[in-house]
Amino acid sequence: MNRGCMDREKLEQDINSPDYAIRRRAARAIGALIRSGEMKRTVLKEVNNHVHTTWSFSPYEPSAAAYHAWKAGLGIVGSIDHDSIGAAGEMLDSAQDIGMASTVGFEMRVSFLDTPLADRKINNPDSQGIVYMCVHGVPRQRIGEVSDFLAPVNVIRNKRNRAQVEVLQSLVGAYGFDLDFDRDVVPLSHSTQGGSITERHILLAMAIQTVGMKGKGTGTVDFLCTSLGINVPSRIQGYLLDDANPHYLYDLIGVYKSSFLPRFFIQPGRDECLDVRQVVDFGRRIGAIPAYAYLGDVGSSATGDKKAEKFEDDYLDELFDLLVDIGYPAVTYMPPRNTNAQMMRIQRLARERGLMEISGVDINSSRQSFNCPELLAPQCHHLVDSAWALVAHEKLAGFNEDWGLFSTSSPLADRSLEERIGVYAALGRAMDPFEVESIIKEAEKIFQ
Repeated sequence: MNRGCMDREKLEQDINSPDYAIRRRAARAIGALIRSGEMKRTVLKEVNNHVHTTWSFSPYEPSAAAYHAWKAGLGIVGSIDHDSIGAAGEMLDSAQDIGMASTVGFEMRVSFLDTPLADRKINNPDSQGIVYMCVHGVPRQRIGEVSDFLAPVNVIRNKRNRAQVEVLQSLVGAYGFDLDFDRDVVPLSHSTQGGSITERHILLAMAIQTVGMKGKGTGTVDFLCTSLGINVPSRIQGYLLDDANPHYLYDLIGVYKSSFLPRFFIQPGRDECLDVRQVVDFGRRIGAIPAYAYLGDVGSSATGDKKAEKFEDDYLDELFDLLVDIGYPAVTYMPPRNTNAQMMRIQRLARERGLMEISGVDINSSRQSFNCPELLAPQCHHLVDSAWALVAHEKLAGFNEDWGLFSTSSPLADRSLEERIGVYAALGRAMDPFEVESIIKEAEKIFQ
């Protein structure tokens, strides 16, 4: 291997370093190689607005998420973390360093308990009347407000996390586990810096202890199948028998998620899951784009992490009317997870009610690809336009909040949503991702 390849390999390691300064230096160095033409890629039409980072749960620090998206040929990368926007600043900076268009936001559970759908399982496999939603396109100057908004939620969530670890330990302590929230779970997160702790962090601590006790390979597989009595699919057994498997802990988390999560999960309450109206109002007030996250009935899960189950499809018209009443401006969905019939129905309902459609595929495992070839299908082309419009909205609202896509003071406010998205998408594509301020001059030609 020549020196140049070795240096590049080192940079690829450094860009995912736990040390912020190291990964930011790596992002700048990789950016210099890209600008000089020493590093090249094939740019695809694909985009992804929903990449999780280590600020909730992911193998990727924000800089590494941006780089892996660049390497995959994506035009846009977006960071979305559960109950945290701590990745946003680094994502924006590193994406600009390497010449990637970017967008930032957050995801959280909200309460529908004071709506007509309180007793329904809507889009959350774990809870009735509790819904996952995203807030996309947060203008940079509003990131601090989002952090302050989410801080009390995480205080309450961590009380529940602590109790969940105690429940899990009571279930598995007899098998040699010694799980402690402060010692084993907290250090796996960025919680001291504004990151969140999820149930996957708890399962990661359990996976780490498993490998420590049993070793990789036959020791762990025998323990799972014989001692814990888990029916591990042969495909997953094959992964876990491979000592060199780079995704080992993530594969083990998947086994524990299906086997143990329902047994230690404690339902979040109203204090943790804010009323949906409060969150939508907050998102709109800061110039962001709140979006309902459509799941849809699951037949066979494309990503393998959902069992066959019914969600919102039986009452989708009623739900969409409620979303409009609440004030949602957008709906988001994941093309790989849904059937063509589901997507066509979502698209029709969104058009009828004037809702923006946003796509994204949540990345939280090293096994997942950053690519989303489903976006290349004819029925999804408009989702790519929406992604570019989202980028432009975020950058322009960061300069002047009256230039936001949904601002009633926008010079384009009297145009249809479809027309506005078209204008913003063109501006997003025209932006130099190495110099994001370049979009301002282009917008001034239209807005002034």
